[in-house]
Amino acid sequence: MTLMAGSSPGATEWLQRARAMRREQLSKLAQLGVLVHGISHLVHMLQCERGASNVWLCSQGKLYAPECKASRALVDEYLAALYGILEKQSQIPGSAVCERIGGALRSLDTLSVLRDAVIQQTITAPQAMEHYCRMLRHLLSIVPQLNDSIDDPQIAGRFVALYSLMQGKELAGQERALGAIGFTQGFFDDVTRQRLVDRIDGQQACFDIFLSHSHADVQTTFSLNCLPDRETEQLRRVACTRQPAADDGHTALTWFALQTTRLEHLRALEEIIIADLVVAVDERIHHDDDYALPADEQDDLMTLYPDKPLLTLVRQQAREIEQLSRQLASLRDMLEERKTIDKAKSVLMSHQNMSEEQAWTALRKMAMDKNQRMVDIARALLTVKSLWQVTPKE
Repeated sequence: MTLMAGSSPGATEWLQRARAMRREQLSKLAQLGVLVHGISHLVHMLQCERGASNVWLCSQGKLYAPECKASRALVDEYLAALYGILEKQSQIPGSAVCERIGGALRSLDTLSVLRDAVIQQTITAPQAMEHYCRMLRHLLSIVPQLNDSIDDPQIAGRFVALYSLMQGKELAGQERALGAIGFTQGFFDDVTRQRLVDRIDGQQACFDIFLSHSHADVQTTFSLNCLPDRETEQLRRVACTRQPAADDGHTALTWFALQTTRLEHLRALEEIIIADLVVAVDERIHHDDDYALPADEQDDLMTLYPDKPLLTLVRQQAREIEQLSRQLASLRDMLEERKTIDKAKSVLMSHQNMSEEQAWTALRKMAMDKNQRMVDIARALLTVKSLWQVTPKE
């Protein structure tokens, strides 16, 4: 015997309420698409200003003066546009988004001071880059928060793709800026080289996530236009493995031009992804009423929303990338500490005729006796070594 049961009025009311709430969520998200677009434009031009400022500073004002001026003008234009978008936004979804926006605007308030320091050359390129990166980090942090209340797996998946692409593009922009420092100066120190390697590895991880949530045509576009070309890869190897030849900034300009072309392609793809997201949201809003579950699935609404790992993935990825950044910073600190300890070991080995193991043991014993870290003992030893009266071992 087959049991037939109609949908009770209570169930119908709740289903209609769910549909109305979903439509309201998507409508808010559709309006926020304009905000995402404005952030994307501003981020791109800030990345251009950051890179041009690095070349200007490292060349002592000899290179890229027009580019710096042009990029600042465009940043001001898009910043004004962003302020205009925010003034018209009446439906910001939640306090967390407002806090992210407030943090970004507060960071951008320091832009004029930073520019003055760049123009007057009272700031180093790495210092300027850190300030620009902080502004960009605040701006990009807004995007994943916009998906906070969306319950649609397909829309969430598109947000994952968009944020991954934007984050990967920012790391590619940092790669351009770091390379500009090294090639303009004519050398790469260990810190700059390690940071460059970190950015290359980091962007690849972001792009892998982006591609895993993208359609085949988007994947093809990325492969054809957005990967580093052969000349860029050659310059990467120079930057990461040896010192560039002195050529009055010619290689720096080549590097900057190649990376700028790639970033422009990434920017064009970003436009496509944002447009695709807006269209998908609009279609979901207008087609929601037309959607009905098949008769054999009406008793199991979970078929509409299976396990949804993507729903929190945007925010989770943002946290993971922030954590990765902290881990990379910690790793760099550990590498620097290791280098300091190795230098101190060399002092002991050369002046006290110790083996490497004996030098290590001596440093560790001094650290334990003084209740200090080995790296602190090593730094103290290196600081006073020029005044240290060495008595060779018998």
